[in-house]
Amino acid sequence: MSPETPVEDSTTPARRTWADAGEETRDLSDVTSVELITTVGVHLLSAAALRCGLAEDGDEHQDLDEARTLITALAGLVTAAAPEIGDTHARALRDGLRSVQLAFREASVFPDAPGEGPGEKYTGAVS
Repeated sequence: MSPETPVEDSTTPARRTWADAGEETRDLSDVTSVELITTVGVHLLSAAALRCGLAEDGDEHQDLDEARTLITALAGLVTAAAPEIGDTHARALRDGLRSVQLAFREASVFPDAPGEGPGEKYTGAVS
């Protein structure tokens, strides 16, 4: 071993490559539409919650302009997809959506008028 060769110890995680990731990915044709829609919904919901300041270190990540965009996208997705994904999946996403809409309203210095908040053109006024 040359002096320039890095030595990996048991505490250093192995470096991953794109080739390694290929072994752990799923072919898109194996993913159902319901799974894909709910996964995207959960990602939008998580990002919106983070931007509303609901993370552990919330103030550091709070960005209400970004949150508004994410919440509106989530509301559109849930509204459009609800008939296709079924009540069980849609209800869970709607509950999360309502939570981030209320968190957005609470975090806003000047709250939007009822029915004018993020995503409310799709969901109606949230209170």
